[in-house]
Amino acid sequence: MTTPDPAPPRRTQPRETPLRAEHEALGAVMTEFAGWLMPLRYRSETAEHQAVRTAAGLFDLSHMGELAVRGPGAAAALDYALTGQLSAVPPGRARYTMICAADGGILDDLIVYRLADEEFLVVANAANTGVVHEALAQRAEGHDAQVTDETADYALIAIQGPAAASILAPLCAADLGALKYYAGRRTTVAGQQVLLARTGYTGEDGFELFTSPAGAGPVWAALRRAGGDGLLPAGLAARDTLRLEAGMPLYGNELGRDITPFDAGLGRVVKLSKPGDFVGRAALEAAAQAAPRRVLVGLRGETRRVPRHGYPVLCDGQPRGVVTSGAPSPTLGVPIAMAYVDPGVTGGPDATPGEPADSQLAVDVRGRAEPARLTPLPFYHRNQDQPR
Repeated sequence: MTTPDPAPPRRTQPRETPLRAEHEALGAVMTEFAGWLMPLRYRSETAEHQAVRTAAGLFDLSHMGELAVRGPGAAAALDYALTGQLSAVPPGRARYTMICAADGGILDDLIVYRLADEEFLVVANAANTGVVHEALAQRAEGHDAQVTDETADYALIAIQGPAAASILAPLCAADLGALKYYAGRRTTVAGQQVLLARTGYTGEDGFELFTSPAGAGPVWAALRRAGGDGLLPAGLAARDTLRLEAGMPLYGNELGRDITPFDAGLGRVVKLSKPGDFVGRAALEAAAQAAPRRVLVGLRGETRRVPRHGYPVLCDGQPRGVVTSGAPSPTLGVPIAMAYVDPGVTGGPDATPGEPADSQLAVDVRGRAEPARLTPLPFYHRNQDQPR
């Protein structure tokens, strides 16, 4: 008697955002991303990208994770769990921070909103929500604080671009002019209760609106009406090229379990001056004092061939780094990339006499060395007159 082959593992259906019907009605190309079904693009990712740079784009970010931390010990719990000093953040403001392992490796990068003295909202990347929830719950033990995953209670819509404020203002009960960058407050938009934040991932001024799942459709529709032809729905593809131009890291590319904040050039988020211990303190103190193992740099391609994630960076024909993110830049009209390279490639403390000049750098694009040069990050700076 033969033993039957084991049944293949059951494939889990991706989660859907409350706005799926709206995306499909707009002709979006849908894709599975981090366990969610999300719009990749609508008609043209380049047009969507350029709309954000020149007017405004509308994004569904409901795949992001929302974790509530509440209680008299919430601030102390987060000070211990994260690299930042969240107890120093006043209610109504937010901080970009990270959660690290004991060895200093990054588990995720986060935005944390302090909604009240004893209430915080931690926004995690979709793929890492479970990891962050588990780590926060463990690290909150011994503090008078409760950690709950409330992702299912939220939808998240972002409007980004120089026209974002003028489109949103007539629909919003709050004074947008008084809302600072990295601030958030509860208000109403199009008659729906929202947590309104002046944050984003595009390099432009803009807002993120946390709504109830039922409120997402009315808010999305009202913003589209208010924005008219100048406001384009935008998908994950445009979001990626926008954040790359702005030099913003992506978990799984520039950030990861084997990378410390200091490797990524983000040592500023590690508050070694805060009192008390926190997870990863000893390792991060050592990393802060050590010579860099690698340096995150910007590269500008000098041909039309595009560097992509994982391609080797060559210096004098020898591998000296790896591309973490790369794409054609719709704004600059050339290929751009971020990459980790050996410190000597940048002329840093480990450089040796006779190191090749920047012009001798190249990226191995499918077996062919394509010239590239070092470029300061970010690649793109928005209009200096826009709010920051």
